[in-house]
Amino acid sequence: MSPNKYIPHILVLPEDDAYRQIANGFLLLLAPSAARAIQVLLPAGGWEKVADKFQTDYAAGMSRYAERHVVLLIDFDQDDDDAAQIDARLAQIQEKIPDAIQDRVFVIGVLSEAEDLIKDRLGNFETIGKNLEKDCRSQTMEFWNHRLLKHNKQELARMSHKLAQILFPK
Repeated sequence: MSPNKYIPHILVLPEDDAYRQIANGFLLLLAPSAARAIQVLLPAGGWEKVADKFQTDYAAGMSRYAERHVVLLIDFDQDDDDAAQIDARLAQIQEKIPDAIQDRVFVIGVLSEAEDLIKDRLGNFETIGKNLEKDCRSQTMEFWNHRLLKHNKQELARMSHKLAQILFPK
């Protein structure tokens, strides 16, 4: 089911099925009204395809629907927390995001790849999504501070400011 385009809502574009499962785990703990404001889209099939699909299928719609926000879930494909390489990947994606909507598009993901979260014994993808939601709800960084996720800190701060009312209405 897709959310109402005329009220604040979020589209989530995952790179692969792992991210789709994480996003769905996140949604499981949200209030029903918040969950209805979010649509997890079909996986794009790679980080470059996420950027391309956003540009071709969703960027124009964001100009028409001022209440739309998009979260792009990608692998950063890095072996270590090299800020320059992370910034380079973000820059490649942000080039495809028109300036007028940059403040409503967010890019987050795992430093290497989502499957490494399971290798680090953080649970299955659904459990990982639930733990990320708990951190967001409680405004803590316990789970987000994991070595494979901590590079998202700046983007999470931006997201929290913009998306908190949609995710956690009072």
